[in-house]
Amino acid sequence: MATGIIVMVNPLAQIQKAKDTNRKSDLSQIQKALETYYQDIGKYPSSTVDYKIKGLDGNSVVWGSSWQPYMATLPKDPSSSKNYVYNSTSPDGQTYYIYASLDRGANDSQACNGGAKCNGVPSGAGCGTGATCNYGVSSLNVSP
Repeated sequence: MATGIIVMVNPLAQIQKAKDTNRKSDLSQIQKALETYYQDIGKYPSSTVDYKIKGLDGNSVVWGSSWQPYMATLPKDPSSSKNYVYNSTSPDGQTYYIYASLDRGANDSQACNGGAKCNGVPSGAGCGTGATCNYGVSSLNVSP
């Protein structure tokens, strides 16, 4: 009976779901900070060549470090083998995209293209080792 309960609960799927929920929450928090930045500066921050947010000092902000005054800690992916991708390359700074790799992929209704790579992910950008950027959020004037 215990084996049946464990199979029904599927602990691996529950862990994946929790990490995916964390990723979605992280990207939502980053979106809010980006909107505050936009209100202050009049455009979104540029992205760096390694797909990170460029800070006010012009340097790359490392995921998991401080991005003052907008976030005490810029979230980073809960898995050490994955990372978020930030892209804002429009010359006028009016759009941005943030991507993550959901563990559940096709099993998550909010994943891009049935769990496949989101359409707007720049070539050369990756969400980690063997990870597909299959979830994205963006500025309100575009879609991921």
